[in-house]
Amino acid sequence: MNGHRPIALITGSIRPGRVGLATAEVFAAAGFDLVLTYQGRPRPQDDPAKVAARAAIARASGGSATCIIGALELADPAQAQDLARQLVADLPRLDVLVHNASVYQPTPLNDLGAETLHRHMNVNAFSPILISRTLAPRLAASPQPGGGAIITLCDIHAMGELGQPRTGFAAYGLSKAALLEGTLVLARELAPRVRVNAVAPGVVAFPPDGPEADPAMQARYLSRVPLSRAGIVQEAAEAVHWLACKATYCAGQVLKVDGGRAIT
Repeated sequence: MNGHRPIALITGSIRPGRVGLATAEVFAAAGFDLVLTYQGRPRPQDDPAKVAARAAIARASGGSATCIIGALELADPAQAQDLARQLVADLPRLDVLVHNASVYQPTPLNDLGAETLHRHMNVNAFSPILISRTLAPRLAASPQPGGGAIITLCDIHAMGELGQPRTGFAAYGLSKAALLEGTLVLARELAPRVRVNAVAPGVVAFPPDGPEADPAMQARYLSRVPLSRAGIVQEAAEAVHWLACKATYCAGQVLKVDGGRAIT
């Protein structure tokens, strides 16, 4: 990374078929170098995913993008901000920060415990906010049109009175709602040199296992989507790129990518 190309840091971005890696591919195709992270500590079983992610970035960029991959444990917010600082310490610049990583676990209210709630809040809300605060000075120095940008991945089912809260996902819903409020706070605090916005997907990729992998459940959900289909990860990824790089007069906005589900 030589400083002539913009650089984006995207968390939770090495899993094939998910929004994070699709977003990384979109940015690579747009001429960015990339820092990609995955949750946890370095483990040998993550190596094949790293190889596949680097290959995907190479294809998307025609071999021109530099890609750094590192572990980022978001369950410990204090450690997360320190690790994020280390990841970018030697970079010549930082232009975009995308908070994509999250934990998503069914949590019926009767089974909700403090440990589960703390983990969801730490990963989905507290770590992204602290990382944003830590990296804000680097983003504020970005020479990109509109300055640096932070994009959070929120959820149409966790948007307060404007959302569609789901039963059985108390910890996830609470933590994503906190992330949304944090996004608005950051948008106010970091303007004008850093623009902060959110993308709130509906279904752009059904989970490969668990109750939501059931075709009958998926059909019931899609019956309430005005566009009558699930989205694809590339559609969410393109929305992230647009807010980060094209929407230079947007701050504190939430772009729903949900086929209209939020209005039903």
